[in-house]
Amino acid sequence: MRGYLSFSILYLLGKKPMYGSEIATELTKRRFDRPTPGTIYPALKALEEEGLVRREGKGHTKVYRLTRDGRTGLRDAARYFVQAYGDIVDDYRAKRL
Repeated sequence: MRGYLSFSILYLLGKKPMYGSEIATELTKRRFDRPTPGTIYPALKALEEEGLVRREGKGHTKVYRLTRDGRTGLRDAARYFVQAYGDIVDDYRAKRL
């Protein structure tokens, strides 16, 4: 699930910069359970260490945004996701599942 979480965070930040709590709220809408701070923030820190995400702000007002490498990483991850799971999505949409 960690890879899925990282991909989901990159995807969300590809839409707009967000606070950690905003990311958690958006993930809740998609996964039906709210990720804990102990899940979200280590994933954000790992993405930051990889140079994919940049943190801005001080104190509790930290906004996360994709870096240029993060946008490239998101495109690469989306390509992999579609290659690996696109047929499942297609089957689901066609009501074959």
